[in-house]
Amino acid sequence: MKKSLLKGSLFTVGASFWWGVIGVFYFKFVSFASPLELTIHRTIWTALLLVITTNYYSKWSEFNRLIKKPKSLIILLITGLLISINWFTWLYAVSTNNLLDGSLGYYIFPILSVFFGIIFLNEPYNRNKIISVVLVILSFFYLLYHLKTIPWIGITVAVTFSLYGLIRKKINVSSDIGLLVETLLMTPLALLLFYYLFKNNLNIFSINKPDLSFYLFWAGFMTLIPLFWYTKGFNLIGIGPASMIFFLTPTAQFFLGILYYNEPLVLHKLISFIFIWIAVIIYLNELRKE
Repeated sequence: MKKSLLKGSLFTVGASFWWGVIGVFYFKFVSFASPLELTIHRTIWTALLLVITTNYYSKWSEFNRLIKKPKSLIILLITGLLISINWFTWLYAVSTNNLLDGSLGYYIFPILSVFFGIIFLNEPYNRNKIISVVLVILSFFYLLYHLKTIPWIGITVAVTFSLYGLIRKKINVSSDIGLLVETLLMTPLALLLFYYLFKNNLNIFSINKPDLSFYLFWAGFMTLIPLFWYTKGFNLIGIGPASMIFFLTPTAQFFLGILYYNEPLVLHKLISFIFIWIAVIIYLNELRKE
């Protein structure tokens, strides 16, 4: 039991560190490509690698069962669009030096997921869960009032990822096969968008730029490795501990944004973060009780 707990924790910490640090460095490095092109490459190369892993692990039977259900395909088309928007928004945050806003989204998405679960799935709630949701809402109103701006990056990241998780609960599918179908469904759109970039000479990926093209290919690995690690850890230690460890991701992004990339943190934005950190502490305390 202790061995599986340690192993699961290591996998989950590794995935969270990857998302919070390694992934940031990589996508910052390849931000010579636009966020749109990076999203395109992330979609296509992830799909290709998942085809390889599905073949390696002999999971085509699950894939075949899934694609024979029209309802499941419609659900995965919707979740595919949501994860694509999520990827694009976060990549935009990284490339435009708005990593703090991206971390804001990943801080609040678990709390927003609780809210959506209460509203749409009639999941149980208590006073502390309501307080954490209210604190998140107050932080947004505080920013809107004092900075006269809506933190649209954080909101988009949080809403798309929360809705993604909510809708994914409608079907019983492993995370890798679900993502394979999602990325395959998004690939035609990704190819059309790449054709648009190519026709307007906006693409980086090209046979004339083999070194840059090689760097972009790794977007698939950067997506899949932490996903497999987190899924493995999640299965070993459960949703509560895995969700608590996940907060390493936005925390690492937050400190990278301030200390390494020198993103400005004005007082009012710091106060809004404090609201959210209190909400996260309350949320984590509730997870501890489960």
